[in-house]
Amino acid sequence: MTKAERPQRAATPDFEALFRALPSPYMVLDRDLRFVDANAVYCAVTERRPDELIGRDVFEMFPNPGESGRLLRESFERVLESGRPDSIAVLPYPIQLAVSRGGGFEMRYWSVNHTPLLDAEGHTAFIVQNTVDVTELQRLKQIAYGPGGETLVSGESDLLQRAQEVQAMNRTLTQETRGLRDLFMQAPGFMAVLTGPDLRFALANHAYQQLIGHRQVIGRPICEALPEVEAQGFVDLLRQVMAIREPFVGRAVSVRLQRDPDGPLEERFLDFIYQPIASDGGEASGVFVEGSDVTDRVLAERQQKLLVDELNHRVKNTLATVQAISDQTLRASETPEAFRQAFESRLMALSSTHDLLTQTSWRSAALDDVLRAEFRPYPADRYALDGEDVDLAPAEALALGLVLHELATNAAKYGALSVAAGRVTVSWRVVRGELALTWRETGGPPVWPPVRSGFGTRLIERSLKGPLGGAAEQTFAPEGVVCRIRLRLAAVG
Repeated sequence: MTKAERPQRAATPDFEALFRALPSPYMVLDRDLRFVDANAVYCAVTERRPDELIGRDVFEMFPNPGESGRLLRESFERVLESGRPDSIAVLPYPIQLAVSRGGGFEMRYWSVNHTPLLDAEGHTAFIVQNTVDVTELQRLKQIAYGPGGETLVSGESDLLQRAQEVQAMNRTLTQETRGLRDLFMQAPGFMAVLTGPDLRFALANHAYQQLIGHRQVIGRPICEALPEVEAQGFVDLLRQVMAIREPFVGRAVSVRLQRDPDGPLEERFLDFIYQPIASDGGEASGVFVEGSDVTDRVLAERQQKLLVDELNHRVKNTLATVQAISDQTLRASETPEAFRQAFESRLMALSSTHDLLTQTSWRSAALDDVLRAEFRPYPADRYALDGEDVDLAPAEALALGLVLHELATNAAKYGALSVAAGRVTVSWRVVRGELALTWRETGGPPVWPPVRSGFGTRLIERSLKGPLGGAAEQTFAPEGVVCRIRLRLAAVG
C-alpha cells in the first residue's frame, strides 16, 4: 500500500469553535447553577453579553419566582440527581429587555432540553442547556387567529397536551424516585447495588459508606474500590451469585476493611444477603447487597461466653475449695460445735474475698482491701499496714485471703490479737513482679512451736503452692509468730 493509498486519520474538530458556531442557543452551568459558558446565539436571544453571564447564578440573571421558575429549577435538580437528560416541552419565561430596547420584561416561550456532562465517578458535573425560542410561533398564531389566537389548531393541541402530560408524569415519577432514593440512602442497614460483569458500584447508601470508611466507590469496580475484600473471597462469591442467579445469605461473617486510608485492616462482623438482579433476558445484570453490621453483638456474645466459661470454672474451683475446707476442718475439729464455728469462719473469709472481686467484675482485688477485711473486727490501733498499692488476680486474692484469715484466726485464739497489748504488723513490697509480704505479731503471749501440724497450718503452707508458684513460711518465735509470704504476681487486665 502506497502512502497515497493509506487511510488518513480524520482531523480532530475544535469543539470550542463548534460550540460557538452552533446555530441554536446553548449554555453550560456548573453544579451550583452558575454560568460556565454560553454561545453567541444564546447571548443574542437573551440579550446578554458573555461577561454578564459567566460566574453568575442562572436565577439571579433570569429571576422567576412563579411556576415557570419552579419548573426550570426542578428540571435542573433532576439532571443533577439522576445524571440523565431532562426536557420541558413548553416553558413560558419572561426575559428582561436590554436598556436600548426600553428595559422591562418580555414574555417568551421556550422548548428546553438539559443534558448532563458526567465526571469520572458518574456524577453530573455540568449541565448543557439547549433552548428553542418558540415565541414567534405563538405570535404568528395570534396574528393569524386574532385575539385568542394562541389556541392551537387540531393536531397541535393534541401534541402539546401530550407533551404536557409527559412533563407532568415525569415530575411525578421524579418525586416518587426521589422519595425512594431518600428511603434507600437513609435506611439503617447498609445497601449497595453492583452492576455489570466487573461489579461496578451504581448505588451505596449512607450506612454502606460508613461501613467502608466513606470511600468514593460510585462508578468504580469493586476490586478497585475495595481491593482488600477480593483476597477474602467476597468478589468470587458475588460472581457466583450472578452466575447461578441464587441469593447468598451470610450470618456474622468476618470481613476486614481498611476504614482509615492510613490505618490497618479492621475486623467487622456482618449479617448480609447478596441478591442477584435479573435482567429482561433472565440473566443476572448485577447484585443487590443488603445487611447490617453486627460487630457489637458478636463481640458481646463472645464476651458473654467467656464470662460464662470463667464463671463455671470459678464455681467449680470454689466448690472444690469449700469441699477441701469442710473435709479438713471436720478432721481437725473435736466437736460438732467446733467444726461449725471453724467452717463458718473460713466460709465467711472466702465470701469476703468474693465480694471484693465482685466489685471489680472479677478482674482484681486490692491487697490492702483483702487485709482490711480480715482486720475489720479489731480497732485500728491493733494492727498496722505498710506497703504499696497491689492488685491481685482473682486466684491470688482467693488463696491469699484464706491464708490471711488463718493467720488472723490463730492470732485471735492464741497470738497477738488474743490480748489487749498485742499488735499485728503487715508489711509488703513488690520486687520484679514478686510480692514479698511479712506478717509479724508482737505483744502477745509467749509462742511455742505446735506439737502437731493442724489444718490451719497446712492451709497456710500449701495454699500458695501449685499453679500460683508461691510459698508461705511460719516462724514460731517466743516474742510472736512471723509469717513470710512470697507470691509471683500475674498481670491484671
